Amino acid sequence: MRSTISGYTRLPKAHKISVVTLAAAGAAAVALGVAGNAVAADSATVKPVAWNAGTFGATQDAELAKELDAVKDKAAADAAAAVKAKADAGRKEQAASRSTDRTALKPAAPAPKKYADNLDGWINQALDIMHAKGIPGSYEGVKRNIMRESTGNPRAINGWDVNAVNGVPSKGLLQIIDPTFKAYHVDGTSWDIYDPVANIVASCNYAADKYGSMDNVNSAY
Repeated sequence: MRSTISGYTRLPKAHKISVVTLAAAGAAAVALGVAGNAVAADSATVKPVAWNAGTFGATQDAELAKELDAVKDKAAADAAAAVKAKADAGRKEQAASRSTDRTALKPAAPAPKKYADNLDGWINQALDIMHAKGIPGSYEGVKRNIMRESTGNPRAINGWDVNAVNGVPSKGLLQIIDPTFKAYHVDGTSWDIYDPVANIVASCNYAADKYGSMDNVNSAY
C-alpha cells in the first residue's frame, strides 16, 4: 500500500531488500575497482627482477675472481719491479766498486817536474833525461866541463879554434859543433844547439860514446 502522507512514498519490504542489495553490490564494485586500480598502479611502478638468486651468486663469484686476479697481477708486477730495482742497485754498486778499485789501483800521474831556468836547473833536467835514456853522467862531471868550456853561457861560441877555422865553430854550454850535435841529438830535446838542455844531453851522449861518460872528460874533447 502507498502512504497517504504527502512527499513520502513507502516501499514494500521486498523492495527495501533489493535496494540494500544493490547498494552493497555497487559499493563492492567501487571498492573492487579502486583496489584493481591500486594493484595496477603498483604493478606499473615495480620493476621486474633481472636475475634470480643463482644468477646473482654466479655474477658475484665472477667479479670476485676478477678482483682476485687483478690483485695477483699487481702483486706479481710489484714483486718483479722490486727484483729489478734490487738487481739494478746491485749492478750500480758493483760498477761503483769496480770504478773505485780501478781508481785505487791506478796511480795518479805525477805532476810535471819543474826546473829552475838557470845552470843548476838545466843540468838537473838534462840528467833526468840522460838517466831515462841510459846515458851516464853526474852533476859534478857535467858542471865541471861546462865551466871549463863556456863558464855557463848557453850562447857561447868559439871563433878561433880549429873547428872555427874549418867553418864549424863549437857552440853552447859544452861547446859542441853542429855535425856532432845532430849525430848525437836525443829524442825529446830541442834541435836548437843553443838550447842548454839539448846541448848538455847531446854532448854527454857523445862523451859516453867516446869516453864512457862526461865524468871522464877533463879537457877538450
